[in-house]
Amino acid sequence: MTLGQEDLSPPATPPTHSPIPQHLELQSSCASEHDILGHLKTSFHLLSPLEKQYFLYDIVNSCDNSQLAYLNSLIAPRLKVDFLKELPPEIALQILSNVDQPLYLVRTASVSKYWNSLLRDESLWKNLCKKHNYIPPAEHPFFSYRDYFKHKYSIASAWRKGGKVTTVNDGFSQGLVTSLQFDDKYTVVGCDNNSIEVFDTSTGKKLTTLEGHEGGVWALQFKGGDKDDPERVLLSGGCDREVRVWDLNRGRLRYILRGHTSTVRCLKMRDKNLAVTGSRDSSLRVWDIKRGVLLHVLLGHQASVRCVDIHDDLIVSGSYDNTARIWDIKTGRCKHVLVGHSAQIYTVVTNGTIIATGALDAHIRIWSVETGECLAILHGHTSLVGQLQLLGNTLVSGGADGCLRVWDMVTFECVQQFSAHDNSITCLQFDENHILSAANDGKVKLWDIKRGCLVRNFTKQSKIVWKIQFNESRAVVLMQRLNPTNPEEAATVMEIHDFDTIDT
Repeated sequence: MTLGQEDLSPPATPPTHSPIPQHLELQSSCASEHDILGHLKTSFHLLSPLEKQYFLYDIVNSCDNSQLAYLNSLIAPRLKVDFLKELPPEIALQILSNVDQPLYLVRTASVSKYWNSLLRDESLWKNLCKKHNYIPPAEHPFFSYRDYFKHKYSIASAWRKGGKVTTVNDGFSQGLVTSLQFDDKYTVVGCDNNSIEVFDTSTGKKLTTLEGHEGGVWALQFKGGDKDDPERVLLSGGCDREVRVWDLNRGRLRYILRGHTSTVRCLKMRDKNLAVTGSRDSSLRVWDIKRGVLLHVLLGHQASVRCVDIHDDLIVSGSYDNTARIWDIKTGRCKHVLVGHSAQIYTVVTNGTIIATGALDAHIRIWSVETGECLAILHGHTSLVGQLQLLGNTLVSGGADGCLRVWDMVTFECVQQFSAHDNSITCLQFDENHILSAANDGKVKLWDIKRGCLVRNFTKQSKIVWKIQFNESRAVVLMQRLNPTNPEEAATVMEIHDFDTIDT
């Protein structure tokens, strides 16, 4: 007779008599315990499956707790099956590649030595890098996708939870902050007290003050500082109507560029050789900053030039005359005048294909670079749109209504809206994961751009937030905070947030 699987389970009710057949009875003639155990083992093998169950049932019922625990320690490991170990390694890796949560992989690695060895396979981590959109640098013979992923993921986690914060209370005299830029080595701050302050980004230590401007510094930018291009060129402009070119690494002035007849309100560098400046004198000027000479004077605006952007050989300017203009950087010729806003333009951005302008009329207009045609009017803000950033097909806007809006530049539709602040938004920046915003309510907030929700309040509330900027692993916030012991006193404070605190 063939027994089914259900026939092998222990009987629900023990029999009233011992089922052990007579040939299992122990004989007094057995010479030793070894002979007894041997005889018992041989006799057990002669039993039918059902008889073995009866026998084991009686044996288990005859054991005390310590003996049962010992039995369990013998039986439990034999019942465990490592299904990954039973599979070919390539199939096991394919299964693990479907786990896209790093925390689960960490737990998986602790299951057994074999699972841990599987999780050291580089193809698994390469696939995980792709899923999380972690684009590695050029591979080299000793490159590890596993180490690279762990490094990138630790930075992303620190953004969500908070990193190491260095607070700089000294190094600023009285006055407001107008401009900010930093890289891994230098943090450069422009102030309305005529000075440019330079700090060490890693430590927050003040390195030098660049002096020379005879009026407030209203705009600055620097280029360089890469591994293959370590020399940095800094450009600054302000109320003294002068544009200054600095060797930032050495803290030395190279050139003073004169020509504007009113405050230099905005500037942009295309590279270390060429830049454009916009002024309250209604003109723009294109400069060869390598040689320190003027290339073109761009005339046409009828009021102050408030904002400018540059892309390859294209310049776009926005003015208080309610218009924007597209210029050819090589010839200095105006290609298109963008007419449509009913109030002053405060911000302009371009990617070389489209242009976005934000104005006091609460509208955002999208323009074609090629034709100058207005492609769309984006409605939603209820007051001044003073902040725009364009990245790929995504535009983010910030308004005096305290709202942030995320726009799709393919459909020109609003895809996210945040009631972000209680007052006018003064700064914003975003990347593929986050939006960092600041406003006149003294708050800095971090948002998840994909899920459309608040991640956290980025820093303690201040009186005024001057400027914010971030890169992948750091963020810098400049603000004015009240003195806790004397609420009538306020001082400029800089916070450097470092999210890369784990050695690679």
